[in-house]
Amino acid sequence: MFIEFSDLLWFTLICLCLWYWWAAQKVKEVALTAARKSCKEMSLQLLDESVGLRALWLKRDDNGQLRLWRRFVFEFSSTGEDRYLGKVIMLGLRITQIELEPHRLNE
Repeated sequence: MFIEFSDLLWFTLICLCLWYWWAAQKVKEVALTAARKSCKEMSLQLLDESVGLRALWLKRDDNGQLRLWRRFVFEFSSTGEDRYLGKVIMLGLRITQIELEPHRLNE
């Protein structure tokens, strides 16, 4: 039994896609944990208990290494009646910034 080059190419492509998906899930979990922590520290409610990937780019880190830059967004509420947007910016597995829209303070 011989393996065709095209079969090997497809197998490699599928393996790379699975590897990227697995690595992306880990990064997403880090972003979700950061969003939860940020909301808890500011007495805010993280809505939907999720983050969504909104941007993906290649950027260099402080050491000059090429990394994936990702922007995740999430929604939060201060009073339970309104929705505001928050962002978690990541470079590789490192959180570089967490941004929250201006919001009402809970009285």
